[in-house]
Formats: sequence, C-alpha cells, structure tokens
Amino acid sequence: MTAGYALLVSIAQSTSADDVWRLATRYFASLGFGLVNYGFTRFRSTRTIGDPDDALFLTTGSEAYARGYFRNGFYAKTPAFRWAQNNEGACTWTWVREAMLAGKLTPEEIETVKHNVAMGITAGISISFPETSARAKGALGLIADPGISVEAVDALFAEKHDELLAVANMLHLRLIQLPFSNRRRALTTRQREALEWIADGKTSQDVALLMGVSAAMIEKHLRLARETLSVDTTAQAVAKAALMNLIFQRNPTDASPVPVAAR
Repeated sequence: MTAGYALLVSIAQSTSADDVWRLATRYFASLGFGLVNYGFTRFRSTRTIGDPDDALFLTTGSEAYARGYFRNGFYAKTPAFRWAQNNEGACTWTWVREAMLAGKLTPEEIETVKHNVAMGITAGISISFPETSARAKGALGLIADPGISVEAVDALFAEKHDELLAVANMLHLRLIQLPFSNRRRALTTRQREALEWIADGKTSQDVALLMGVSAAMIEKHLRLARETLSVDTTAQAVAKAALMNLIFQRNPTDASPVPVAAR
C-alpha cells in the first residue's frame, strides 16, 4: 500500500471533521502549503453563498487570520473566489498575475492581491469542487509558504496533480458527509431527537409519547431548534438540519467549530 493510498483510506474512514482536516492539511503542508482555507455551503444562490453562518469555513491560519479572511468577508473580494464561483477543477495562481498585468481584475480584486502580497501571499492553488446540487459549492485554497514562487508552484502542480487532487477531493467528500454546526449555537440532543422523529412522520403528540415528555416540551424543543437554524417552520428545520448533517448521525457531537484554526 502506497503512502498516498493509505492517506486516502485514513481520510475516508475518519469519523470527525477534525481528523479529516488534520490528515489532509498535514499532507498539504508537506508539499509547501502550510496555509489552507476551505469553504462549503449548501445554500448558494445566484448572487451569494447564502448566510455565512450556515457555511463551513476551515483554515489552518490563526484566529486573527480567520477573522479577517472569513468573518470580515475578505475571501469574497478575491479573484480566486470569483474563479471558484464560476469554474470547477483546479488551477495555480499564475492566471491571477497574468490577469492583473492584462488589466482584467476589478479594482477590489487588485486591492486584495496587493494586501496578500504585503502578507507574503503570492502563490498558490485554487480548487473548486464539482457539486451535484445547484445550491451547493465547495472550494479549497492552498497558499504556498513564503519564498515559494509562482513558477515553483506550477512545477509542483504539474508533478503532483493527480495525487494532490485525490487528497483534496477526498477531504471535501468526507467533510460534507459529517455534521457541522453554525456560528449561533448547536442543536441539543433533545432538539435533534425531536426533529428526527418529526422527519420520520410522527406528530408532536407522538413524539411526546416516544420521548416521555409533555407535548408542550416537544413544542419548546422544536421552537428552539427553529431559532437555532433560523427558519420559520418545523418542516424547514428538518430539511435544513438534514442538509447540514445534524440529524440521524452516529456521532452528532463531532460537529466542528467554525472556523478551525491551526492545531
């Protein structure tokens, strides 16, 4: 068994997002990409990625970096984000340099490029994953360590293309199978249980009997679940919880925080 194959198996068999992230980012770091950013949403529209609180954002960067890059929306102003929104596949950042020299970047994108250069971020790889849902979108950014040139990344990408994409895609496919919580607060065990019974077609009265509590308590669990998920109806709560892998999970408490900083 080759090391690359063993890594793919380990990622595929991981039962927590933390383990998946640790295994994949350790591999990327060994190639010279110590800073890795990942984003995924199931609530994309034609204009936005949806509520950022419902998206999964992971980074190996510091908390300060995560706050600036994700929470303050810096990522959405970058040319790499525009590319990921409109494409599937992978590319190095050679095109960013060429587009800037050709005057094809917006003023806002130019400012983000200059900001990154000032931070020593000049080379990297963008990966935009294919999705089966029109509402879903996932992307990964591999930022080259300081001192690694655009040309060096191009050469590495040509050499490691298949292996690198195999790890990146396994990372993505495993993460989207695992539960993740939003930034507001997590569903409680009883809220998840109530939603699961409702999803099975039970009435609130049925759920009260099954859970051994009053109907009023079930209504409270469902109301709080709706508030946590920012929806208006219980049917919407069930649908959203299912999309975010928050119900019918073997290990529902394994949901990863957003974002994940370097460990």
